[in-house]
Amino acid sequence: MKNTVENKTVALYVVATPMGNLGDITLRALEVLRDIDAIGCEDTRHACRLLDHYDIKATTFALHEHNEREAGAKLIGLLREGKSVALITDAGTPGISDPGAHAVAMAQAAGFQAIPVPGPNAAIAALSASGLSDERFLFAGFLPTKPMARRAEIERLKPVAAALVFYEAPHRIEETLDDLVALLEPQRQIVIARELTKMFEQIVRLPLTAAPGWLQADENRKRGEFVLIVSAPPPHEGLDVEAERVLQILAAELPTKQAAKLAAEITGRSKNELYERALTLKNAPI
Repeated sequence: MKNTVENKTVALYVVATPMGNLGDITLRALEVLRDIDAIGCEDTRHACRLLDHYDIKATTFALHEHNEREAGAKLIGLLREGKSVALITDAGTPGISDPGAHAVAMAQAAGFQAIPVPGPNAAIAALSASGLSDERFLFAGFLPTKPMARRAEIERLKPVAAALVFYEAPHRIEETLDDLVALLEPQRQIVIARELTKMFEQIVRLPLTAAPGWLQADENRKRGEFVLIVSAPPPHEGLDVEAERVLQILAAELPTKQAAKLAAEITGRSKNELYERALTLKNAPI
């Protein structure tokens, strides 16, 4: 939808803002925020620090996790009046473990574009300076706060063949590290990144088993917001339990070559590896 008066797109602009260092804002983000009619903010008082720093005078209103649907209705009303709206959070990219997803969905459902204005993101910043060489990563965000649910989620993520990226708050960092150490393989590494882009920024990579001791060595290390990156699981020796089970079922009913091919399609394991294992099963003494 176009605003013919101002000749600009009437849309919801999803604007990434600095995590700490105000110099990290992009030129495009500044241009959008200066040209916008209103800005939905996770915390208007916090947003003023950024807006005042860059002498941005746009109207602001609160849009956070506790009022997102109600404030989303206000946002839609502004868009329908032909006004463009920006969405920002206290730090980083809206909608990524932060408010914003519902507001974006509401704007899209009402027929308006959601236009990303990319920039700072804590997970990507931590990954870029992690030194880990895993080809893939899985962003898991915040783990559940209740101990049993948190441990169950870690167990569920344990076999994922990728680095695992978590956010964590300072008051839960100790118990989260303890659970990661207790439930994941000791061969893994962990990157602990805290206070990214701020005065006391710290990024360390160490063996997973050493993480609790590192945290306990200095009370200041428990302060700030955390990104935790756990390296991918070590390679399995031989087939995992599920691949073995699938192969045995198929090998009992099908020719060896066909069983290995189907098992590869089902499990994602190497066809040659499965074929060799199927031959071993076939030739094993009864």
